Amino acid sequence: MFKLLALAATASVANAAVATLTAQYASYTDGAYSVNNNLWGTGSASSGSQTTTVDSASSAGVAWHTTWTWQGGANAVKSYANSQFTFTKKLVSQINTIQTSAKWSLSNSNVNADVSYDLFTSANINHVTYSGDYELMVWLGKYGSIQPIGSQIGTATVDGIAFNLWGGGSSSQYTYSFVAANGPITSFSGNLKPFFTYLAANHAFPITTQYLIDLQFGTEPFTGGPTTLTVSQWSASVA
Repeated sequence: MFKLLALAATASVANAAVATLTAQYASYTDGAYSVNNNLWGTGSASSGSQTTTVDSASSAGVAWHTTWTWQGGANAVKSYANSQFTFTKKLVSQINTIQTSAKWSLSNSNVNADVSYDLFTSANINHVTYSGDYELMVWLGKYGSIQPIGSQIGTATVDGIAFNLWGGGSSSQYTYSFVAANGPITSFSGNLKPFFTYLAANHAFPITTQYLIDLQFGTEPFTGGPTTLTVSQWSASVA
């Protein structure tokens, strides 16, 4: 069940960082969890930088924060600093739960950015995990004038939470984005499988032939800052 717990989360940063990630694709891994700086879109920026810090990591989950300032390329994503969970890949139809919980806060909301889940699926179980035939994003926070890929194709209520649903992309990858309709959800616990079930029932998502190949949670900054996203707790499981 996807449950709204609160509208604010308290930042919790460990006294000593586990790792500080500054390189474009720097990553830290502990068991099934990793934290990634992933500054994939910096080519569209006129100036700026971003650093991601791992505050804690264990088999129970991770805590981390990322600080950025970006200018230029107002409509382009600069990065997707994220935490990632590694799991045994299965057809989406064979998955019972994609259970996850998160608490996060943003130090400065006067930015263009989203805070979101990002999941990829593919008909090829061995597809690279940074893209897919389909992308499912769940925007828990939307700040500024940005919008998801494509156009709004409807509204949806998933486990009692209202979302605006966007869709768009290319022949190689189609992206569905569920955007929280009533403001940021900064503390929650829930099952993401119902989002796929909704898409299969209402938008012909091929749930029986697509493998879930990636599960991440992070932020897509476009412009603004300095801003720090603090993820004080994040965990996930796929079964």
